[in-house]
Amino acid sequence: MFQVRSCIAAAFALIVLLSSSVAFAQGDESEEAIKLREGGGDPVAGKEKSFLCQGCHGADGISFEPLIPKLAGQYGKYIAKQVRDYQAGTRSHPIMNAMAATVADADLADVVAYFASQTKMKGNGPVYNRVGEDIFLHGDTAKNRIACNGCHGPNGKGSGPKTSMYPVIGGQQKEYLRKQLIDFRGGYRTNSPNAIMNTMAKLLTDDEIDALAEYIAGQ
Repeated sequence: MFQVRSCIAAAFALIVLLSSSVAFAQGDESEEAIKLREGGGDPVAGKEKSFLCQGCHGADGISFEPLIPKLAGQYGKYIAKQVRDYQAGTRSHPIMNAMAATVADADLADVVAYFASQTKMKGNGPVYNRVGEDIFLHGDTAKNRIACNGCHGPNGKGSGPKTSMYPVIGGQQKEYLRKQLIDFRGGYRTNSPNAIMNTMAKLLTDDEIDALAEYIAGQ
């Protein structure tokens, strides 16, 4: 029985490693970049430990529900911070607060490494949205509104692990993006660094939020 389990475990590990190689080829990222994004956890162990998370966020971190965020290719440290914020109650969601409470500190690094190791989330193709594009790329100096790509990187794909407090958002679910911007604007969510997202979201109208969410989701 022990030998059978060992063979199964070895086969499972090989499949995961092959999957990682495919992700590397598809994402056109270096292996080093992916490792840095993982944040030091073990993605192989994390796949099994994140079983409950996959029920909503997808087996590969690509959710299918509009209000459930994709986690594929997200910075591990960013995901970990959100889980800890849910645990502490500084971020609120009826399901996530309960789910986060079940994640032990010893397992969190592995769980987030698994999702971070996946090919980065991607939209269905850029949507021509002049308003959203202008806000994302240029901001508005007259309104003291900075460009989104200044923090979230080109096409919203992040600026690198050293700035993991600013998440990957390009290709994220449109409705999720829209809700987060509305929540930041209304003060229902307040856990961004120095409340920068609350400040920026307050400068956006409903129509601008819609346009921005559509543009970012298509990246």
